[in-house]
Amino acid sequence: MKHSQPSLLIPPFAGALLGRLPAYPGSALLAAALNFALAPKLAPDVLQILRGRKLRVHVRDAQSKFDFLWNGRRFVPGRWEAQTIDMTIGASALDFLLLAQRRQDPDTLFFDRRLTMEGDTELGLVVKNTLDALDLPMLDLQRWLPEAVRSRLAALAQRLGAPAPAAAMPFGRRAGGAP
Repeated sequence: MKHSQPSLLIPPFAGALLGRLPAYPGSALLAAALNFALAPKLAPDVLQILRGRKLRVHVRDAQSKFDFLWNGRRFVPGRWEAQTIDMTIGASALDFLLLAQRRQDPDTLFFDRRLTMEGDTELGLVVKNTLDALDLPMLDLQRWLPEAVRSRLAALAQRLGAPAPAAAMPFGRRAGGAP
């Protein structure tokens, strides 16, 4: 079996430091991001399957684990004991980023053993198939480059009849042109 090269985003010394941080704030951030970007796009039958199921995202190179569940209205953070978790999805930070940007196929990562799913297999398939079917343009980092954000803000301002946002000043320059 051919394995692709390992992905590296977070060096081991940084992962060791990140692994010492409390997990709950990260779980709260992940739950908020899921509520913003994902929850509105999920079908009612998927939400019913997810309801009350304890999920964990394990970012291996960051040595970090983030717990959350769907409570019927929104994703909420949690702190679960390992034996109570319904499903854990694990990968490196880079692999999660590549998955989110749709630059990497989950099946390829799975068969290369760079993506793991532990726990309820049926739940894992529902999660995988749901994510595969979603269009998540918010996770495209190109959309968040300063010029792209300024462009979208200018278009929004034009639709609302407000003045367009000013272009950003280059670093080291002050108003009036003096460096």
